[in-house]
Amino acid sequence: MFLGEDRESYRKAFAEAWRKARAGEPLEPVERIVADVVAEHPEYHRVIERGDQTLQREYLPETGETNPFLHMGLHIALREQVSADRPAGVRGIHASLARVLGGRTEAEHRMMDCLAETLWQAQRQGTMPDERAYLQCLEELERKLGAPPGRG
Repeated sequence: MFLGEDRESYRKAFAEAWRKARAGEPLEPVERIVADVVAEHPEYHRVIERGDQTLQREYLPETGETNPFLHMGLHIALREQVSADRPAGVRGIHASLARVLGGRTEAEHRMMDCLAETLWQAQRQGTMPDERAYLQCLEELERKLGAPPGRG
């Protein structure tokens, strides 16, 4: 999925998809995915709707802030993975976690830590993301939550 070349255009894509959805305007498929994720996060609606002042804002984890655009972007990435079942097995793990946790959004919230860690490690090491380590992290999450294995 392509939402923008830089941080500002990426964030503007969220704002525009949400604006169009609220106005009842037709949405491109990628905009529908973005609008659905935004709709599931009412705590971020004000941020998205404020426009330019939030497009430039820094969100610092050191001060306990969550970057809403990163958070929602991870949801989108997970939905793309599940849709394509890439890496192989992620769809089953997602379904298993969704059953135990009461829905896909909650499953994605739990899966995000594994995805974020995998992406961070790849960036830090200058390599491609380690799909095997990612799936192992997700499988450990399944075990920890008592979800039946969704991969295999």
